[in-house]
Amino acid sequence: MSDKKNANNELLPDDQRVTLFGNFIRKYSLDEIPQLINILVGHMSLIGPRPLRVQYLPYYTETEKIRHSVKPGVTGLAQVSGRNTLNWDDKLAFDVEYVQKMSFYLDAKIFFKTVLKVVNGSDTNLSEGIIDLDEYRKTTKR
Repeated sequence: MSDKKNANNELLPDDQRVTLFGNFIRKYSLDEIPQLINILVGHMSLIGPRPLRVQYLPYYTETEKIRHSVKPGVTGLAQVSGRNTLNWDDKLAFDVEYVQKMSFYLDAKIFFKTVLKVVNGSDTNLSEGIIDLDEYRKTTKR
């Protein structure tokens, strides 16, 4: 990604800054490879809710906080159910569902679906910026 700016010295939108190589890396999730080190060290698991920013903690509902009762994962139910085409409410609902239904069978199903998504490069949204959870929750009625 480049750091191109407009006349007001503000960063241009992602779709105008991401290079072809950057698009390739994002589309096929190659940017996730460094997280494998976190799995080896024991800070993450392969399957589980994706880790999110600490600044989002005040914006979780009581039900959504359950996602923190398990180790975060590189891939999860939300990623194979729509990846970054889902809105925040749906992503967090899938995280809660994963925690409530955790099993070896579910992990295996998520693993194989992840492999298919990565190979196909499906459900990626490379052109639009992803709104932060805090901004999303401030602007949506719940």
